[in-house]
Amino acid sequence: MKKRIYTSGILAGLMLAGAGTALAATSAPPLVDASWVKSNSCKPGVVVLDIRNKLDGHSRTDYLRGHIPCAVYSDYLKDGWRSKVNNVVGQLSPVPKLEKLIGKLGINDKTHVVIYSAGKNALDMGSDTRVFWTFNVLGHDNVSILNGGFAAYTKDKKNPVEHGNNTPKPAKFVAHLRQDMLVSKADVLKAMKNKEVLVDNRPHDQYVGVNRHPKAVRNGTIPGAINLPESWLTANNGGTFRSVDQIKKLYAAAHVPTAGKQINFCNTGHWASLGWFVSSKLLGDKQAKVYDGSMVEWTADKSMPMEDKIKM
Repeated sequence: MKKRIYTSGILAGLMLAGAGTALAATSAPPLVDASWVKSNSCKPGVVVLDIRNKLDGHSRTDYLRGHIPCAVYSDYLKDGWRSKVNNVVGQLSPVPKLEKLIGKLGINDKTHVVIYSAGKNALDMGSDTRVFWTFNVLGHDNVSILNGGFAAYTKDKKNPVEHGNNTPKPAKFVAHLRQDMLVSKADVLKAMKNKEVLVDNRPHDQYVGVNRHPKAVRNGTIPGAINLPESWLTANNGGTFRSVDQIKKLYAAAHVPTAGKQINFCNTGHWASLGWFVSSKLLGDKQAKVYDGSMVEWTADKSMPMEDKIKM
């Protein structure tokens, strides 16, 4: 087994994916491409984070069989990125737990973190955006996603693949919680009453009330919510995000504004993070937020109103 020791410090500048624009290390681009990762994955101050998991049909075994050089592994579903909070699954884990998890991965407050999943579909990319959102909530903006995931990286057979395990030297990560990014059930109810934009990023069948998540107890959606399915946000529901021009057309078709207050939700905050990432990071709407509790929390409270467009 190999052991990788990370050094402290950050890159003096980062190259924007697919372009020659230098960026300050504290202003990482939201997306980087495979060529960027190939050139930077082993540089000091960069931690490439492989989060492949059961959702994309992978595990640590797949990481050991082959990963991006110098990447470290963390199972998105099992390692504590999300917890059961107030009897609701998939919630943001307590800050001390996240600080410990992130520090063990060799990540400090200056590290440029680059996240990747399998990259097969929008569900995979939702794992990336959820971890990205978690870092932002903790006050860490120096984070990017490998557009297209591991599938995009390995598409070019010339890109090197490393085998075995990389054990990082533990670092100290100190969170600076952005409370304003956290949305409660009460916040959503207030937004609903004020007719603010609520975006349901679940598949259409769940939005209209035909089907529901196993842990949701009622069918339908939050009254007044607009449906923008997560599968629309990546090209052909694959692992690559659509272009900004295409995204704007889809937002217009779904009647979702590209600016202003917006709360994204789904079932447990996974797909919602994908909608938030596209709105906030690709379209630049800094008022977009994620309702972490989403429909699993909302439907459990019988006092919260529901709208089922198709009554089953």
